[in-house]
Amino acid sequence: MEPESGTSRSVGVVAVVGNPNVGKTTLFNALTGLNQVTGNYPGVTVERKSGQMKAGGCTAQLIDLPGTYSLAARSPDEMIVVDVLLGQQSGEKPVDAVLAVVDATNLERNLYLVSQVKELGKPIVIALNMTDLAEKRQIVVDAETLAREIGAPVVPICAHKRIGIDSLKQAVIEAVCRGRSDSIDGPEYPKALLDEVAALEKELNARRDTLGRPVQNMEAFRLLVDRGGYAEQRLKHRVPDLLGAPLDERRTRVGFNGSLAAVEARSRYAWIRRIVSAGVRKPSTRITTTSDKIDTYLTHKVYGTLLFALLMATVFQAIFAWASPIMDLVDATFGGLGDWVGGHMSDGVLKSLIVDGIIAGVGSVVIFVPQILILTLFVAILEDCGYMARAAFLMDRLLSKCGLSGQSFIPLLSSFACAIPGIMATRTIANRRDRFATILVAPLMSCSARLPVYTVMIAAFIPAHKIAGGLIGLQGLTLFLMYCLGITIAIPVAWIVKKTLLKGDTPPFLLELPSYKLPQWGTVGRKVYTQGREFLWRAGTIILSISIIVWALSYFPHSQSITQEFDQKRAALEHAVMSDTEREEAVKAIDNEESGAHIHNSYLAAMGHAIEPAVAPLGWDWRIGMAAISSFPAREVVIATMGTIFYIGGEVDENSDNLRTVLQTVERPDGTKLFNIPVALSIMVFFALCCQCGATLAIIRRETRSLRWPLFTFAYMTTLAYVGAMVTYHATTWMGWGA
Repeated sequence: MEPESGTSRSVGVVAVVGNPNVGKTTLFNALTGLNQVTGNYPGVTVERKSGQMKAGGCTAQLIDLPGTYSLAARSPDEMIVVDVLLGQQSGEKPVDAVLAVVDATNLERNLYLVSQVKELGKPIVIALNMTDLAEKRQIVVDAETLAREIGAPVVPICAHKRIGIDSLKQAVIEAVCRGRSDSIDGPEYPKALLDEVAALEKELNARRDTLGRPVQNMEAFRLLVDRGGYAEQRLKHRVPDLLGAPLDERRTRVGFNGSLAAVEARSRYAWIRRIVSAGVRKPSTRITTTSDKIDTYLTHKVYGTLLFALLMATVFQAIFAWASPIMDLVDATFGGLGDWVGGHMSDGVLKSLIVDGIIAGVGSVVIFVPQILILTLFVAILEDCGYMARAAFLMDRLLSKCGLSGQSFIPLLSSFACAIPGIMATRTIANRRDRFATILVAPLMSCSARLPVYTVMIAAFIPAHKIAGGLIGLQGLTLFLMYCLGITIAIPVAWIVKKTLLKGDTPPFLLELPSYKLPQWGTVGRKVYTQGREFLWRAGTIILSISIIVWALSYFPHSQSITQEFDQKRAALEHAVMSDTEREEAVKAIDNEESGAHIHNSYLAAMGHAIEPAVAPLGWDWRIGMAAISSFPAREVVIATMGTIFYIGGEVDENSDNLRTVLQTVERPDGTKLFNIPVALSIMVFFALCCQCGATLAIIRRETRSLRWPLFTFAYMTTLAYVGAMVTYHATTWMGWGA
C-alpha cells in the first residue's frame, strides 16, 4: 500500500495483537500517546481502543485488540481478534498490517500466536518486548536471526522504559507501505488436513450468499480444527449441512482420531522450536529472579492469603476514608446548587423537576465517582505491578469450589464499591458460563450505596454495647455481618446457577504470572480516567433517567389544595412576633411538612399503600415500602425519602441526629412504634440481598445482551431479600428483641 500525498500521510490500519501480560497496552500507549479513542465493538460489549501513531510524516491507525493466546476463539473477546484480522468485523476497516507484541523471556509460547497471524498473509512486525527482563535472566535473543527465520522484522524494545519505540514506529510504517508479507514457510501440516481445509473453504464460499460474506482459508482451518469452537457455534445454524455432524466426518477423514488441535499444536511447536534454537540462547540452569523470591511468600496458601487479606482491608479502608470527604463535598456542592437554582425560580413543576429531579439525579450519580476512581486506582496499580494475577491465583482455590474461577475475583472485588464497574469487569472472563455466573452474583456484594442504609439503622437501633471483653463493638459487628451476608449467600447461589442454568464443566484456570515491575503511571491514569468516564456515561444516564421517573411519581398529582393550605400557614407567620431566626426555622418546618403532605398524596404513596399487604410480614408499613420503591435509582435515596415522609425534609443523610430521633419515635396507627430492632434488621437484610438498583439491571442487560438475565437477577434477589427479611423479623421478634 503506497502512502497518500499530504503533510501527514495516512498509510493504513495496523492491528496490535499479543498474549496477555506481554506489555501490549503499555506499548500501545507509548506508540499513540493521548491520540486514543475508546468505545465498544458493534453488537458486543468488548472494548475497542484505537489511536493514531505518527512517524516520519506518516500516520497509521492502531487498533489495540484484546489479549489472546491463540486464534482458536473461545470467547467474544477472542472472536473479535479473529474478525478484525480477517476484515469481517462490522464497522471496522480492513487491517493492512499486524504488530505482534511478544515477551522476550517466553518466546516459545508467544510465537504460537505469531505463527497463526503470519498465515493470514498480511505484513507483520514483531515487537520483542521485555528485553530488560531477558537480560536479567541471561537470555540472549538474536533479533536479526529471528527476523530471518520468521520472515518478518523483529524490533527489540522495552515498552515501559520507552526504549526502541522510534525504531518500531518506522518498521511498522514500512511494513504497511510494503503491503505484503515475506514468503517464508511456516508450520508444516499433514496433506490430508490441508486438503480438507481447502475443500471446506470451497464449499463454504459456494454458499457465500447464505453466509453473507466470503470465507478465508484461515477461517476454514479454524472451523475444522477447533471442534465446538466459537467460530463453529456462530455459523453452524446458517449452514447446518456443512457444519456440525458433517464437519465431524471431515475430521474423521483426516485421521489422527479426529484430534486435529493436537496436530496443529505439534506442527506449530516444531516450527517454533526450530526458530528459537536458532535465535535464542538460555543459561543451562534457570536463574532465580526477584519475582520468584517474592512469589515464595505472595503465592503461599497461608502467608499469601494473609497478606492478601491485609492488603484488601487496607484498600477498602482507604476507599471509604479517602472518598468520604470528597463525597461530602460533592453532596454539599449539588445541595448548594439546588438551593441556588431553586432560590431563583418560582415554585411549580419546572422548579421541582430541575431541583429535585435533574440536579438531585446528577448528584446521585457524581457522588459515587470518588469511590469508583479510588477503587480503580488501586486495582490498576496492583494490576500494572503484577500483583493482581497472584491475587486471582490465590482466590481460585476458594472460587473454584462454588463453580467460579480466579478470574471472577476482580469483578467481585470491584462490586464492593459499585456493582456496575464490577459487572463490566467480567468482560475479561473467557468462559461464558463463568462470566454470566459472576454477573449474577456480583450485585450480592454490599456496594457503597447500601452503607447509608446500614449506618442509619445501626446508629438508631443497635445498642452501642461492647462484647468479647470490650474488644468488639456490637454496632461494628452488625455492619461487618451485613457485608458478610452478601458474600455468604453468593457462594451457594453461584454453585446452584452453575449446576442448573449455566450447567457445564468449568475449564481449568490457566494464568500467567507476569514479572513484578513498577506501575506505569500513564497507564494507570488512563485506566482510572476511562473507568470514571464509562461510569458517568453508561450508569449516569440510566440513574438520571430513573431518578426523574421516581421524582415524577413522588411529585404528582401535586394537589393544589395542599399547596394553598401551607401557603396560608406561611402567610400567617408574617404577622407573628418572632426573631428572623425563629421565622426561618418555622418556614422550613412548614416547607418540610408540605413536602411530606405532597409525597403522602403522590402516586408513589399509592404504590406504597398497594404493596403494604405484601411488606407487612417484614414488619413494614406502607411508608417503608414507599421508601424502598423510591430507592430504585440508587439505594441511598431511601434515607432522603424517609426524611420527606416523616416531615423533616429530604436534605437529611445517614448522619442526621434528627432522622434517628424521628425513626425511634414514629408510630403506627395503633400507637405502637414503627421501628425497632427487628424492623431495622429486616430492612438491612432486605437491602443487603435485594437488587432494587435500576442501573445495575440495565448494565446486566447490556453485558448479557438479553432481558432474561436482568429479569432473573431481579426475581431471585428480590425473593432472597423478601424471605431473608421476613425470617429475620419474625426470628428476632420471637427472641424478644422487639420489646
